[in-house]
Amino acid sequence: MNDIAIRLCGISKSWGAHQVIKSLDLEFERGQLVALLGPSGCGKSTLLRLLAGLETPDSGRVEIDGKDVTAAAPSARGLSMVFQSYALFPHLNVAENICFGMQVRGVHAAERRQRLHDALALTNLLGLEQRKPAQLSGGQRQRVALARAIVAGHSICLMDEPLSNLDAKLRHSVRHEIRALQQRLGMTVVYVTHDQTEAMGMADKIVLMNGGGIVQSGTPSELYETPANAFSGAFIGSPPMMLMAAEKLPAALQAGVVPADDVAAGYLIGVRPEHFHIVAPSSTELFGTVTGVEFQGAESYIYLDLPGGDSIIVRSPEKTGLKLGDRIGLGWHPAHMHVFAAEDGRRLSPPSGPAATAHVRVAQDAAPLAI
Repeated sequence: MNDIAIRLCGISKSWGAHQVIKSLDLEFERGQLVALLGPSGCGKSTLLRLLAGLETPDSGRVEIDGKDVTAAAPSARGLSMVFQSYALFPHLNVAENICFGMQVRGVHAAERRQRLHDALALTNLLGLEQRKPAQLSGGQRQRVALARAIVAGHSICLMDEPLSNLDAKLRHSVRHEIRALQQRLGMTVVYVTHDQTEAMGMADKIVLMNGGGIVQSGTPSELYETPANAFSGAFIGSPPMMLMAAEKLPAALQAGVVPADDVAAGYLIGVRPEHFHIVAPSSTELFGTVTGVEFQGAESYIYLDLPGGDSIIVRSPEKTGLKLGDRIGLGWHPAHMHVFAAEDGRRLSPPSGPAATAHVRVAQDAAPLAI
């Protein structure tokens, strides 16, 4: 059997003069949860609507299970959909909402009852069959929408920001439930979200989009550890990767990053907040002034202004006694340094050799500052 459940070939879509999707090629493997991630307006929801058949591409081809469905109606594509707004009928109870689609398709009553029971059990809704949507919590309504997708019996499910209407605690629990259901049923799920925490925590594969195109595609760890460009580094992670203009850093650090015959103005240095070493200012040439401290329980976020004008966040795994105006030294291990071209943000080969480690080793070997 072909392991590709969905294939997009050269898909483009425009609204007037604005091109929303730009000649995009993409494959979704069977049984995976793939997150379409990106900022508002990047084209991810439009791409989902093209998959569902709710929009028609200007060019290109949509294939599902090896069949060209570009011109096929949504009902002929063999997929289900979970919406951001739940899309439940307010006058129908839970059981009726779940079974509505099966009734329309003429599924036999005995099979409807069996599918309903199985879906209620999978989504922890047993006992709530007679309640109306208004009598349910937001998490319960979302589980009804999930149950409705399950009883459809399709192997592919499209989800359009299904958790955005829930509070933080509910989002965490329902996120876990969706992932567990997807793995248990072996469904192929295309999941649209602007929340990188959802994408990182749930997806087998993340497709990061911006401006109607794909910025980077890969596993969550690949996007986190090896961002393809500065946009990817700054979008993935909470807090995101800190980007610093190389020419604003001390000359000793520039010498470790920029080739001797090059100019520092063409480079951005990226370091994740948890990879900074905090040391005494006398131990390193790079230092920052504390402008804020956030205690998060298991960790603290330290906000710093650097001499060159850049602002960064340092993540500390412990409670800190730092206060506004304190001056601290900074460094990082060379393995945790990312270098990007300032002009277009593309990833460059990381520096290596003695020159590249000259500055950071000073901070790395220095005694940690008591914070």
